[in-house]
Amino acid sequence: MTTKRTLGLAVAQMGPVHLSDTRETVVRRLVEMMRDAKGRGAEMVVFPELALTTFFPRYWMEEAEAEARFFEAAMPNAQVQPLFDEAKKLGVGFYLGYAERTPEGTRYNTAIIVDRAGAIVGKYRKIHLPGHSDHKPDAPFQHLEKKFFEVGDLGFRVFDTMGTRFGMCLCNDRRWPETYRVMALQSAEVVVLGYNTPSLNIHWNEPVHLRTTTHLVSLQANAYQNGIWVAAAAKCGSEDGHHMIGSSAIVAPTGEIVARTLTEEDEVICVKADMSLGEHFRQHVFNFAKHRRPEHYRLIVERTGAGEPLV
Repeated sequence: MTTKRTLGLAVAQMGPVHLSDTRETVVRRLVEMMRDAKGRGAEMVVFPELALTTFFPRYWMEEAEAEARFFEAAMPNAQVQPLFDEAKKLGVGFYLGYAERTPEGTRYNTAIIVDRAGAIVGKYRKIHLPGHSDHKPDAPFQHLEKKFFEVGDLGFRVFDTMGTRFGMCLCNDRRWPETYRVMALQSAEVVVLGYNTPSLNIHWNEPVHLRTTTHLVSLQANAYQNGIWVAAAAKCGSEDGHHMIGSSAIVAPTGEIVARTLTEEDEVICVKADMSLGEHFRQHVFNFAKHRRPEHYRLIVERTGAGEPLV
């Protein structure tokens, strides 16, 4: 019989962060939400992608200016240390997205997992970078992740902390099934992620409602098909006139949304996540060792002439 294990899992959605907002102001908001989450029984709090700044890839600027204004050369640093201190004081772990500049000068869209003692136990650098690197002066805003960030070099890994196996990703990664499958094959139990998703797609005329629909479908389908919990935190609302979707959510291994934000402001949602629920799905429905046959995929591809084998 599977032993029941639970995790107090919270998502701390953020409302807008404007160009004029300081790191200190933003960190105070994060600390306040962490306290709120702790009061609801949270042991792990998920903050958004690029949580410390506005979504700066929407603006055309030189890389040097972006580095000076929006990137973190160390983590933690003096401005963000209060969040780490509060985590240690409360005994709460957290996930945080930020813009990282390495000592060698390489720039990444990065996320970390911090344990209850305030120590970094895992790092991820975004792999699926959306957008473009060239200037599009006729667009209502830019989406310059390919200009400001390098493709992540750490892969999709799983980290053991707080008695749970955590995987993590960032924003556009959530739309790719291999993101979750690679971590599920490493026995991930929970995948945590942050996102900043514009309501307007500058590349094609995508109906606005699809931005939220496809976001939720991606979370739900991958949670179910991999037997994992998924916790996704938005930074949303109108940042200096540029709107981003909310709909932060916690999804169970059943594919059901068990908590979802109602606003586009700072808002905390929290559930007691039953880890044994995912174990049931991984043992009896999606038992990779028992039922998954990659060699058959190869045969299908080869026999149909559908291109190079996938596995």
